[in-house]
Amino acid sequence: MAFSTNALPSSLLPLQSSPSRPPIKTLSNAIKPPLFLRLAHPKPRVSKMLPPKALSKPELGFQAALNLIKASPPTWKSAIFNNLLIFLVGSPILLAGLSISGIGAAFLLGTLTWRAFGPPGFLLVAMYFVIGTAVTKLKISQKEALGVAEKRRGRRGPGSVIGSSAAGCVCAFLLINGIGGEAFSHLWRLGFVASFCTKLSDTVSSEMGKAYGKTTYLVTTFKIVPRGTEGAVSVEGTVAGLIASVVLAAIACFMGEVNVPEAIICVMASQIANLGESVIGAALQDKEGFRWLNNDAVNVINISLGSILAVVLRQIMLQS
Repeated sequence: MAFSTNALPSSLLPLQSSPSRPPIKTLSNAIKPPLFLRLAHPKPRVSKMLPPKALSKPELGFQAALNLIKASPPTWKSAIFNNLLIFLVGSPILLAGLSISGIGAAFLLGTLTWRAFGPPGFLLVAMYFVIGTAVTKLKISQKEALGVAEKRRGRRGPGSVIGSSAAGCVCAFLLINGIGGEAFSHLWRLGFVASFCTKLSDTVSSEMGKAYGKTTYLVTTFKIVPRGTEGAVSVEGTVAGLIASVVLAAIACFMGEVNVPEAIICVMASQIANLGESVIGAALQDKEGFRWLNNDAVNVINISLGSILAVVLRQIMLQS
């Protein structure tokens, strides 16, 4: 028997048969949460924050320069950059104490020092230069009148710079190349400090003796001789040189380059080396067969002796 849909009530007819049926509302549209819930849980918003601003080229350059200044351990690049910066800022002081070629030699020394010993080592050399230049300028007119002043009114050339720093440069190369390993690194630092303590003590004793020494004695015979005589010493100059050595060793100790016993050793080595330098000056300098033994050569011998003595004394006195 056929089943006819005409017998069904119109309400039970399939939905698709009612063309005028209203659209079905979904649950989400039909039921809305109360207003207080919508306020308590607002719709998430898309972030409108801008991405971090990229650094401009000048800012990148400044950041790179700052990284070079603070580089630890020092590199050759950071050493060159820092020396350029310091030499530009300190050019008036450098010109007062060095010739143009002397400044070039000092730049090489400063770069090597920064690479090996960092800012503390560089500051130590800078203190040596400032103190040495200051005492050289003391009573310069009086020294010139006596014929004992340094050439160019105390402005030193490359020979003087190299002669004053040769031992320190050797210690720097030994440290950079790791000669002897970690066990010897502190010895190279000690030798470096001792070399500049020796040279500063020598410079101060000589210049203060020329300026203020009342009586000058030849170290080998204790005969009274004119100021500025090679191998001559005075009480005033000797005391001033000792004080200068103590000051520079104390600065090195404060900066952590050496400890207190090693600082004392640097002072001891500097005074022994300076006595030896005076003996060499009195006995050999300007003598027949030793014309090559000029001030720069004597300086190399002097600071090398001070550096070696410090290392030997340290090994004898402090070896555990």
